[in-house]
Amino acid sequence: MGTFSMRRRAITLGVVTAAVTAAGVIPQPGVALANWGGAPDFGPNVFIYDPSTPAAEIQARFDTLFAEQERNEMGTSRYAVLLKPGAYQLDARLGYYTTIAGLGASPDDVNITGAVRVVGQPDPGSVAGISALTNFWRGAENLAVTPTDWSNQWAVSQASPMRRVHIKGTLWLEPGNGGFSSGGYIADSKVDGITINGSQQQWLTRDSELGGEWTNGVWNQVFSGVTGAPAQGFPNPPYTTLPTSPVTREKPYLYVDERGKYRVFVPGLRKDSSGTTWASGAAAPGRSLSINDFYVAKPGDSATKINIALGLGKHLLLTPGVYHLRDSIKVTRPDTVVLGIGMPSLAPDTGRAALEVADVDGVRIAGVLVDAGPRESDTLVTIGSSRSSRDHSRNPISLQDVFFRIGGPWEGKARTSLVVHSDDTIIDNIWAWRGDHGNGIGWTRNTGDVGVIINGDDVTAYGLFVEHYQKWQTIWNGERGRTIFYQSELPYDPPSQAAWTSPTGPGWASYKVSPSVRTHEAWGLGVYSYFNQGVDIRAARGIEAPVRPGVRFHDAVTVFLDGSGGIERTINDAGTPVVGSYGTSTIVDYPA
Repeated sequence: MGTFSMRRRAITLGVVTAAVTAAGVIPQPGVALANWGGAPDFGPNVFIYDPSTPAAEIQARFDTLFAEQERNEMGTSRYAVLLKPGAYQLDARLGYYTTIAGLGASPDDVNITGAVRVVGQPDPGSVAGISALTNFWRGAENLAVTPTDWSNQWAVSQASPMRRVHIKGTLWLEPGNGGFSSGGYIADSKVDGITINGSQQQWLTRDSELGGEWTNGVWNQVFSGVTGAPAQGFPNPPYTTLPTSPVTREKPYLYVDERGKYRVFVPGLRKDSSGTTWASGAAAPGRSLSINDFYVAKPGDSATKINIALGLGKHLLLTPGVYHLRDSIKVTRPDTVVLGIGMPSLAPDTGRAALEVADVDGVRIAGVLVDAGPRESDTLVTIGSSRSSRDHSRNPISLQDVFFRIGGPWEGKARTSLVVHSDDTIIDNIWAWRGDHGNGIGWTRNTGDVGVIINGDDVTAYGLFVEHYQKWQTIWNGERGRTIFYQSELPYDPPSQAAWTSPTGPGWASYKVSPSVRTHEAWGLGVYSYFNQGVDIRAARGIEAPVRPGVRFHDAVTVFLDGSGGIERTINDAGTPVVGSYGTSTIVDYPA
């Protein structure tokens, strides 16, 4: 390196160091960004226990959190409970924005006798008087449960994933007595006994193992790479079964190594996969990162502070809370991990995106909420740019358990929630939701045109939940896209047909494949209507796509839930009307 280059590098490092110090990222020279105090400081809303902790103390913590969070649907409190390897006697009821995770290398390293459960809520509108329709935003990961009751109840709807969990008994997914429940997600998990699906309207289980029967199902149950899955049967029973998942990579997770050091394991890529990554007991492919490689962020940290840490090569761990951002968090380095614990929320306050990811290999975004702010954002999260063209097939970008909201906690506006430009991206459990209840709700208040736009080629989506946007819910422009499980409710609140008419007819299709696309395939799609303004609103079709051999759909259903109006056709001009009263229209293969 020449003298001029060395001088320029020294000046640059000096400027960066000064900027970092000014931003408060490095408290003193030579101290690591993430972990300068020894043990990780995850903030006051992360509770870490080991088997030596009195069981009554751990139980009291869960009881306190549940009492606070049971009805706190639109609140700002966020919590994570982490359990070190060992055995526990525990009844862990989870309310809103509460997650539980084991800190072992394998789920069986943390053994809970009792329950990790989500129960139904009173619902006067349900015949059963109870439902799980709004049991959102909570999760369980990386642990084993031996139920002491007859089952482990996990009565959830969207945005409540169960990952890397071993249920040593029966798993029960409904609130009870036939109460309504609106679908959920399981991945990399094992259930030794039967799974009682009950009233779950739709559900995705991916790369897991079922030791017993999967019972019941309402409209749309999808199994991808699940050993022991029920046989293909759509529409009766409503099971869509794929023997393998085409390309997957499991979510990064926090754990403690044999020396008691905190690390994050980043699982490797799998193709044509089935079953769990941990069943053999051998180490799964992937890499392990020290917590010292992470900037551990806390609510109150600015985007500037976070971006400086990312620019210096740190990964990002977001601790529980709400992060109000004046600028976008920018991920520009390959293989960067952005991992949230305890359902942290990114809230762009100035109309910018919350998160922008460059078109680079291997970025992982996992475990975050994104809440639109009062100033309209064009996009909340962007992956790549309109000029993206790199081949990421060997090391894709992935988004896992990323949940978007426009309205609900407060009034928010965003034209689009997620735009994916980068090729080969893996989308794994996304819920993009324009709020239908909560704060700041109304046709002209929490405005949002489109939930998800896919421009990249060879993008694969598992568990794409997109609801209530004011135009198309999902637009797929990229070639060779694949969707395995899609769930979507059309907006409840169009005030008139004139206010909700697209260029191709009455209403807006939920799932739109661009006319230019030559190859696309999707399995297990459900589109539902509930127009609740007392006006006869029609959607010409639930799914809109070019008619050509390379664009194919398997096991699609449209449903009239309630209200007025409805959906005239399921895919293009195929299917029967579901208008005016409860009904379903199913298509097994399109084109036939």
